[in-house]
Amino acid sequence: MTDIESRCLVLRLAGPVQSWGGASMFNRRDTQTEPTKSGLIGLLAAAQGRRRSDPIEDLLGLTFGVRTDQPGTLLRDYHTVSDYRRRPLPSAAVTAKGLQKPTSPAKYTHVTERFYLQDAVFVVAVAAPETVLATLAEAVRAPAFPLALGRRSCPPTQPLLLTPDDGQDTPLWTGTVQEVLTVVPWKAGPAQHERLAALRPRPRTVDLPITVDDPHGEDVRMDLPTTFDPRDRAFTSRRVHQTWVHLPPPYDVDDADSGQATPHDPFALLGW
Repeated sequence: MTDIESRCLVLRLAGPVQSWGGASMFNRRDTQTEPTKSGLIGLLAAAQGRRRSDPIEDLLGLTFGVRTDQPGTLLRDYHTVSDYRRRPLPSAAVTAKGLQKPTSPAKYTHVTERFYLQDAVFVVAVAAPETVLATLAEAVRAPAFPLALGRRSCPPTQPLLLTPDDGQDTPLWTGTVQEVLTVVPWKAGPAQHERLAALRPRPRTVDLPITVDDPHGEDVRMDLPTTFDPRDRAFTSRRVHQTWVHLPPPYDVDDADSGQATPHDPFALLGW
């Protein structure tokens, strides 16, 4: 185990809505089903007070792992855009001087679609040298800029920073990203706990998907920013490994929970 893997900072990302944009642009803004690395780096950069034009090369080397504790549901927002001065909206075309032309015929309102995850909860582990993590922890506790879950309209709820309950006076967790995501308690809401406990037989574990940075991973994500400068914003790819972690359930497991699961019947919901 290397030093960069031995300690982690852990964040709980939860709020009424979150939106982790991918490749969508213009009038349709989608969200990914879990936080992007670009969004996570942006959150930490904002906490440290970095401007969009400031360098972020040191943050690109952070190793992230995301655990989906509560996937939430997809929300579609009917969104309109207009000029407060009642002027026609600009078009995508530009003049020879690089100025945007007005729409022709004049268009005063754009209709856009914005998608959000509502009532989602994620646990994020960040691995780096201990001195780097300590600095990031202080920034998250007292951020220089307001923090957001993907978009500025999506503030996080507290607690944002999760600390280990082991009696140690440190915000850092011991272990690799995957090891830490295996020991952080399940952070889903009460409704999810009740839904799990109502199943018969009750599950003996809580099975949660995780996505971890891995240079040899089997999946590729195009969400690693090279800069946040709006004049030169660009992204490159990273490799990730996807797997599952198994946590203890939020109830005592007894003999009644050890029975065989009900056989899978794909037609049961149809009443056949």
